[in-house]
Parts: sequence; structure tokens; C-alpha cells
Amino acid sequence: MLEREIVAAILRHLKTIPRCFAWKTHGGMYGTAGIPDIIACIDGRFYAFEVKQPTGRLTRLQEVTLKKIRAAGGAAYMVTSVEDVSAAISAKGGTP
Repeated sequence: MLEREIVAAILRHLKTIPRCFAWKTHGGMYGTAGIPDIIACIDGRFYAFEVKQPTGRLTRLQEVTLKKIRAAGGAAYMVTSVEDVSAAISAKGGTP
């Protein structure tokens, strides 16, 4: 499965969760490098999901960005599937 297909499946899943606002970030010359692929606010909690294929790896900049989000009190994860996202939300006390 391509990364963009995983992103689309995750966004479809997030749209089914009550009190969830989520969007796909887009890179480019006006974007900030290293920002995770999907940003979500679920029941007042901040989530950031860096989407990878199952064999994918984070870049150093992505690792640093996820750590900064966690240090600021947000939940930040590398995910490879809808199941990973559900597990991450559940781990923070949310409803997947």
C-alpha cells in the first residue's frame, strides 16, 4: 500500500470519530519541514501522525519534530496503519 493510500484510510477513519478535527498537512515552500503528515484534535487532545509504509523510517528532522511535540504535551506518533492510529488514540485515553 502506498503512503498516500494509508494517509487517506487514516483520514477516513478519523472522520468517524466524534469530536475529531483532522487534516493532512502539505509540504512546499510555505510549509514547515518535518511537520507530521496528519494533525488532529480529538476531544481536546492534540495528535500528530507521521505516516510511513510498514518498512519506512523517520528522517532525523521528523524524529526531532515528534519529540518537540511530545515535549509540548502533544501526542506524536509514527504510524503505518489505521490500527496504529487507533492504538495511539486509545493509549492517550481517547476513543478510537
